[in-house]
Amino acid sequence: MGEVHRRGDELPRDTRIVVVCRSGGRSAAITDALRAHSFDAVNLAGGMCAWAAAGLPVLAQAAPAAAPQDDQGHAPAQGMVVHRADPLNCETSIPALIGGVVMPTARFYVRNHFRAPAIDASAWRLEVTGLVERPLALGLHELSRMPAKSRVVTLECAGNGRYALDPPADGEPWRLGAVSTAEWTGVSLAEVLDQARAMPAAREVVFRGADHGVVAGRPGEIHFERSLALDTARDSQALLAYSMNGEALPLQHGYPLRLVVPGRYGVASVKWLTTIKLADRPFDGYFQTDTYWYEHDGNRREPVTLQRVRALVTDPGDGEELPPGETTVRGVAWSGAAPIADVEVSINHGPWQQARLIGDHHRHGWQWWELFTNLTQPGTNSIRAKATDLTGHTQPARPPWNRHGYGNNAMQEVLVQVAP
Repeated sequence: MGEVHRRGDELPRDTRIVVVCRSGGRSAAITDALRAHSFDAVNLAGGMCAWAAAGLPVLAQAAPAAAPQDDQGHAPAQGMVVHRADPLNCETSIPALIGGVVMPTARFYVRNHFRAPAIDASAWRLEVTGLVERPLALGLHELSRMPAKSRVVTLECAGNGRYALDPPADGEPWRLGAVSTAEWTGVSLAEVLDQARAMPAAREVVFRGADHGVVAGRPGEIHFERSLALDTARDSQALLAYSMNGEALPLQHGYPLRLVVPGRYGVASVKWLTTIKLADRPFDGYFQTDTYWYEHDGNRREPVTLQRVRALVTDPGDGEELPPGETTVRGVAWSGAAPIADVEVSINHGPWQQARLIGDHHRHGWQWWELFTNLTQPGTNSIRAKATDLTGHTQPARPPWNRHGYGNNAMQEVLVQVAP
């Protein structure tokens, strides 16, 4: 998608351009951008999937990609920083974050609590059970026949930035790359809940993944499970996603189906989804009550929910050597609570300068920004960025410490070297 913007002069203006992707989501964004620049462009609505489903001719159709290997399989892609190999936990290095609207799937960060499970997609079913009038058992075939939706959504690990806390907090020492954006395609969670018809007593929706293992303080093995209040689940625009960036969902990202909850930290987006259960009381599972809480002092606790507002500098890189004079500072910003209102940049702790928000905006996807500035001071120069969302939330100067190291959205500082 980024290439289209950079290489628009190579596209013909004397003929119609038909824009195609797998699901019709990314191609729609590109079509709008081309039309804005006076190209005669049309989108293939529904993408290649809709074309084939309508029975239109296909000369050659690739077989679905085999699910990637698990934690004993292939090594992570170049540009990934591995914190643990089993279960796999790796983040995207900051230079690899530079890109467009979405992150290439191979460089999307991975956060697993247990080893990725082996699932036979032909036998797999999503069970919708509990306080419902119409229990469901849906395979991939049934889900694919339901109305598909595509959304660009940024997911971030709640522990992103944990490395900066002092004193150190327990958990993976994530730096700043446990965040990525993808176009997710699947079925609206609200539609499935409507089909199952919740009983009047239902208050909570519990999501269970196929991954399981042993955790401290709980007997035997447990599954990864999280819940949302029923009203929240309905209003969240959550997807039951079977596609990521136009391809089948990879194993490490939840194949064959994962929940994607826009705006919330990634822990809410349960992978390898097998069961949706409606209940009449709050869920007390390990990953709901024992962890993923901000614990500040004594008994003061609050649950990890919405992503906190944050701006990230992707260019120039920390420690990079630059010539004196004009420099472009670029990065991304996101917030779970509201769209990004503005991003400001400070050079050498000087006045805050307004950055320009660039590219198409997606409500739950990161926002690219840039600032043209001058670096004239020889030696070490500091670049800081801070974002503010439309609710007025902005970033603190120092990391907000808590026992588990969640939600660190302090301003990032990049130090570069300017030649004499």
